Amino acid sequence: MVPDHTVALAFDKRVRGRLRISLDDANLDAGIDIERGAVLSDGALLASESGSILKVIAAPEAVSVAATEDSHLFARACYHVGNRHTQVQIGNHELVYLHDHVLDEMLVGLGLTVSFEKRAFDPENGAYASGHSHHDHHHHHDQ
Repeated sequence: MVPDHTVALAFDKRVRGRLRISLDDANLDAGIDIERGAVLSDGALLASESGSILKVIAAPEAVSVAATEDSHLFARACYHVGNRHTQVQIGNHELVYLHDHVLDEMLVGLGLTVSFEKRAFDPENGAYASGHSHHDHHHHHDQ
């Protein structure tokens, strides 16, 4: 499905139930209304009442990237970050989280390499999270 419009949103915006946005590719404002507890993932497609399609893009933001090739150490790091109820994106031997110097220091102390980057942040949604069953967006023209 080819989207009619796109919008780049940071993670804190993609978890809100209601949000006012300006579309990236048009001089339009819109409102997004999603189920409480739902998260708009990178690449999510939303349909408006008029049938137009909006693609949500995870905007680049300040993140820490903790990495190791040691599988046991990586599992320990996942445990400790999860134990702090921190939103985390899990990659191939890397943990990505919104920049946090306290977590950086803890993970360096465990033996991981931590770097600071600007990239899209699309964390795990959680084992008990609900899906994206209801998304609406409404267009309002700026005059």
